[in-house]
Amino acid sequence: MPPPQVDVDAGIATMWPPGTVLIEDVNAASGKKEIILQPRPSTNPNDPLNWAKWRKYLNFAIVCLYSAMVSEFTSSATPTWGPMQKELGFSDDELNNSYAIGCAFLGIGSVLLIPFALKLGRRPLYLVSTIVQFLVAIWSAKQMTYGDLMGINIVQCGFGALGEVMVQMTIADVFFVHQRGSLNSIYVWLWKVAAPLGSLLAGYVSLSRGWRWVWWGNAVFIGALALIVAFLYEETKFIPEPESNASSIHPVESEGASYPEKSGKSGSGVQNGDGIQTRTDTNTSAIIEEKGPTTNLHETQIDKSIPERTYLEKVSLTRGVSSDASLKSFTRHMYQPFILLGTIPAVAFTALVYGILIALGDVISTSISTYMKKPPYSFNSAQIGLMSLPKIIGVTIGCVVGGPLSDWLVVFLSRRNKGVYEPETRLWCFCLFLPLVPAGAILTGIGLGNGLPWPLVALGVVLYNMGISPINSVVLTYLTDSYQNVIGDALVGVTVVRNAFSTAFIFALTPWIRKIGITYVFVIILLISVLILGQFAVLLKWGKSFRARCASRYEYYSARQYKERAVE
Repeated sequence: MPPPQVDVDAGIATMWPPGTVLIEDVNAASGKKEIILQPRPSTNPNDPLNWAKWRKYLNFAIVCLYSAMVSEFTSSATPTWGPMQKELGFSDDELNNSYAIGCAFLGIGSVLLIPFALKLGRRPLYLVSTIVQFLVAIWSAKQMTYGDLMGINIVQCGFGALGEVMVQMTIADVFFVHQRGSLNSIYVWLWKVAAPLGSLLAGYVSLSRGWRWVWWGNAVFIGALALIVAFLYEETKFIPEPESNASSIHPVESEGASYPEKSGKSGSGVQNGDGIQTRTDTNTSAIIEEKGPTTNLHETQIDKSIPERTYLEKVSLTRGVSSDASLKSFTRHMYQPFILLGTIPAVAFTALVYGILIALGDVISTSISTYMKKPPYSFNSAQIGLMSLPKIIGVTIGCVVGGPLSDWLVVFLSRRNKGVYEPETRLWCFCLFLPLVPAGAILTGIGLGNGLPWPLVALGVVLYNMGISPINSVVLTYLTDSYQNVIGDALVGVTVVRNAFSTAFIFALTPWIRKIGITYVFVIILLISVLILGQFAVLLKWGKSFRARCASRYEYYSARQYKERAVE
């Protein structure tokens, strides 16, 4: 495939790579530079892109609470290990293995459950998963055996895997390109802060009330969240009603994957062999509407002849169910993630970055829980919980700076590119935050290995989390912007790799440390991390070329998605 050629001044584009969009109108009649809404919303008032701001942010707040619940639940266990060992007699290896099996099922669960989210919609999966977490919290409070411990981690993490995938899907459903960096940063902040905050609270509850009350407290919190999801969370997977088709600004133009000709059309329509149609986002610099009035690219336009859904319709569990009932369409989402992972560089890069950073973070967390309860620290559960504060501080600083900086860069660099946005512009944030990762990890590893004062260990945790939080947010947003139509499948692949890293490192951690010592374990993992993170420079230089070369494959797998934002 030849490289994309763009003629912005002429208002046309040919063969734009996926993710390349015109995000700022530099030739507005008013003389002002205005943001163009990408992706383009329909004129249907029920389209989540057209929702009022309060509905969007209420929906976003609920899914963030859900992800925070999963993260907190997963991380609350480690401060309870000491008193749990005394009461139930579990060994260090058994506790580490239970954590590792949970990491494994965070990956397995996404492979098994995301096809249901794509087929049935987001709402049923959020609700079922929250109810399951509530029941698992009660099981955790009553556990007695090693079998209980392993079963709890398998079920909780299996269903909790949705928290690592569906939030980005929801953000892509509801928000525009120029908003996603800040929103992903908020999500990452909550995900990251919930884990240490959960550990902190668990440490104090375990010390004052007993470790079982950690899980009774979780049951109360998750039960309340289940009611919020049941009554307030709306389906964000948008399937237009038939009557809205005439008003849509994106008619399907043809069968088969194709790039637009020099006609200024905004996208191509594709249809797969199962009759599932979808619009692909090969956006161009001119958007010509073939049906309806002239389109204002800078704001949403609502067709008031289309009725807004009632409350009961909004909270229906069947609103997002796709009409295609074939088993083939369902099962393909269990293997397509691995095809995308192996054939699209942006997916592989995101998976490796996310995987190695989360794995290294898990190693830091488990090492602190294991080493700081022994001399020279001899920390109790509450003191180990307090070691979560440095993580909260680092994550907060990183996200407060990283999210707005990412979105500012999008607009600033796109303006210099005549209004054309390339997803790779977000990757410049790596230059600022990447050095903090090795600095923090080395200080933490050396500190624990040599029994250095705990403030030095805490400083290492702060620096590490200041670095990884914005990096994680940036790569997730980069992937979403580049390949939005297949983001569900792509994120499943990312999650599998992420949890494969965590599982491998946690299972190997105890014997590995016995063999070479914790300092050298940290150094080896850190060298792997820097090697992977350094690949951002490759994508900065050749990322657009990669997207152009993978465009036909992306079009093909876009056509194999369930019908969302499609028109007949």
